[in-house]
Amino acid sequence: MKLQNKIALITGGGRGIGRAIGLKFASEGAQVILAARSVDQVKQAASEISRETSARVLPLVCDVSEVASVEWLFKSVKEYFGRGPDIMVNNAGIAESAPLTKTDDEQWHRHLAVNLSGTFYCMRAALPEMIEIGWGRIINVASIAGKTGGPYIAAYSASKHGVLGLTRSAAMEVAAKGITVNAICPGYVDTEMTTRGIENITKKTRLSAQEAMDSIKKMSPQNRIIEPEEVASLALLLASDEGRGINGQAINVDGGTLMF
Repeated sequence: MKLQNKIALITGGGRGIGRAIGLKFASEGAQVILAARSVDQVKQAASEISRETSARVLPLVCDVSEVASVEWLFKSVKEYFGRGPDIMVNNAGIAESAPLTKTDDEQWHRHLAVNLSGTFYCMRAALPEMIEIGWGRIINVASIAGKTGGPYIAAYSASKHGVLGLTRSAAMEVAAKGITVNAICPGYVDTEMTTRGIENITKKTRLSAQEAMDSIKKMSPQNRIIEPEEVASLALLLASDEGRGINGQAINVDGGTLMF
């Protein structure tokens, strides 16, 4: 059991990558908190993981873009477990597309609020206790869009670039304190976010859903999209003692789409 006696808090935990990470961590002995905005989704995910692993999984509702909501989240974790998380996975995120000239203020600020500020708020709340005990893991789920640009994703890409800067700066601050801070940069993953992307492509082009999926697959040299479990396996490495030498990194899980 690689995470025995560890407490792991995962935002965006109601589905997709967050749910897969929760399942992986629970199967390795962690006590897991899943946080998400949708109460129904997060409760269902927690129930399924508990049933499958017999682990202790706590579902909590949180909007990471709101400081007060994040503060309530961490207060609730401490009340339930008696201490804060040893492992913080910042997975909550949104992805919307629009040409730059048609990206309105609301869309721009929404991406920064959820993807970047939400990650910052949770890191800021988690780190003090990790520093105090001399052990901790911060894992930020970013994107390969945080390393390169792309048409129609200016707000998303900018927010994920920010997550990588935040990750690297924090990693330097806490490197000597028993804490690592890393980012995972997935390509297209088989989640609802990708499904919505395909729907958007079909609306704006003459491509069918299958043709849109095929075009996405061809972006990877492996000609496929990534499974959430692949991202979860990397998260497990970064969360465990086996990954203690990995710090300040932004690791791609994309089949070789980007090689930097």
